Amino acid sequence: MLPIAEVFGAIAVVFNFIGYRQSDINRYRFISAIALLSVSIHFFLLGAMAAGVGCMLACIRNIVAIKYRGMPVLITFVTANLAFFFYELLWLDHGWMIVIAYASSLIFTVGSISLTSAKMIRQWFILAEVLGLIYAIMVGSIFGTVFNITNLLSIFYTLFQDVKAEKKALVNKELEAQDSDNK
Repeated sequence: MLPIAEVFGAIAVVFNFIGYRQSDINRYRFISAIALLSVSIHFFLLGAMAAGVGCMLACIRNIVAIKYRGMPVLITFVTANLAFFFYELLWLDHGWMIVIAYASSLIFTVGSISLTSAKMIRQWFILAEVLGLIYAIMVGSIFGTVFNITNLLSIFYTLFQDVKAEKKALVNKELEAQDSDNK
């Protein structure tokens, strides 16, 4: 039987895999929030506070971003990320590697609140996922590593599918234009 931390990690992987396949941005945010809550609990149970805090803030941020976006929301979540970062770095003395977790969290925060296109969010999140992957490996999180690798693969696969669909639409448009020219 899996330890409880790994159970939450596995739940996160499943929900995030589903989330990245959503074309509706708010459905993506909601499903992703469930995944983020699960992976946050996973990291807290492993003792990786920076990732736990970052993912918990991301969960809350995604729920808030379903209804509210804009500069006040962005400033609130950026400030919360920075406050927790400095608390961990200066007060708890957690060391330099938390920079990676909080950088990832900040990239996710800016993208989640500022962007309204699922495609643009996927593109923006590539760097954040790579940073999250590095941090998960550094803290020894198997499911955190799987979570980020799965996310990256989902992002690249979905972006590839988007490009294929765009090319197909362009070809169809060109064929329709040729048909109308021939009539």
